[in-house]
Formats: sequence, C-alpha cells, structure tokens
Amino acid sequence: MSKEHAKKGKKVSLEDEKLHSEEGGEDTVPEEDAENIESIDSAADTELSEIESLKKKVVELEDQVLRKQADFENFRKRMFREKEEAIKFANSTLLIDLITIIDDFERAIKSSEESQDFSTFHQGIEMIEKQFISMLERKWGLTRFEGAGDGFDPEKHEALFMEETEEVDTPTVVEDYQKGYILHDRVLRPAKVKVSMPVTENEETKEETKA
Repeated sequence: MSKEHAKKGKKVSLEDEKLHSEEGGEDTVPEEDAENIESIDSAADTELSEIESLKKKVVELEDQVLRKQADFENFRKRMFREKEEAIKFANSTLLIDLITIIDDFERAIKSSEESQDFSTFHQGIEMIEKQFISMLERKWGLTRFEGAGDGFDPEKHEALFMEETEEVDTPTVVEDYQKGYILHDRVLRPAKVKVSMPVTENEETKEETKA
C-alpha cells in the first residue's frame, strides 16, 4: 500500500471515530464542563441546606411569637383582675376608720339606754362628732368649713337666700344652712348659706341724692 493510501485510511478512521462519538457512542465530558457541573451541584446543596435552616428558624420564631402572645394575654388578664380588686378594696382603710366611729355610736346609744341621761348622751355625741371630724382631717385631708362672717365666694358657697342690707359693703355670708367640705385643696362640697348684699341704689335714689 502506498503512503498516500495509508494517509487516506487514517483520515477516514479518525472521521469515523468522531462520527461514532457524535451519533451516540461512549459519552466523554470535557474536564472543564465536569468541574462546572460539580460546582453547580455543590451550590445547589448549599442553597437547600440554607433553606432548611431558614425553615427551622421560621418555625422557632413562630413558636416564640405564640409564646409571647400567650404571656401577654396572661399578663393582661392578671392586671385586669388586680385592677378590679384594687378598686373594690380601695376604701378599706377609710371603712375601718368609719367602723371605729360606729362602735363609738353604739357605745353611746347603749349608755343612754341604761342611764336615760340625755345630757350625758348629748355630750357623748358631740365628742364622737369632734373625733370623727378630726380623724377625717388628720388622716384623709377632709376639712369642714363654715362660711358665716366670710365674704361670699361662689366657688365655696352656694347662696340659698340673699337679702340687701346697709350693714355690708360687699356680699357677705351671714348664716350657714349646711357646712362645706374641702378635700386637700379642692372644694368637695360647697356650703349652703344665706348672703347679705349691699343695698343697690336705683335711679330715683341717685337723682334724689344729686338734688
């Protein structure tokens, strides 16, 4: 065989091998492509791992939120109960003081039944009243006031009757019908009073005075 025929045969053989590979012969993957595939698979595994980790964190956070909600609801209910109890028993100390005064009244009534001494009974009632007023002022800041002789103050006095007189130059309280009370620095109940008003000159009186 000549050299030319040998070259042609070798060339045909290489082309057949290439054609065989392209038509479905044994697969061969280039080294560079293989590295790329491995890199993609590794990245996919990492992403899946991160997704699973995030899912676990979401579940944990949901559980924490539910626990916080339950704790807050329990706290709210407890505060509501404590508030109700505080309101219900807010006046306990005052009531204990009032009970003591009731005890004094019971003793005074019992004493009057036994002795039938009105004068002693009257003195006992006066003493209880003074003790009662003193206790309210000392422990609770409640002060009783009288208006007779003071200038009329619409914030402290409620005028039930008014009369004009030449004896006063300004509105003046002359009689108390019901005493007033001040709680700390605020009027709790105004006193009901009678007020003397200065005489108001009418037009005829003014003309006579000028003449």
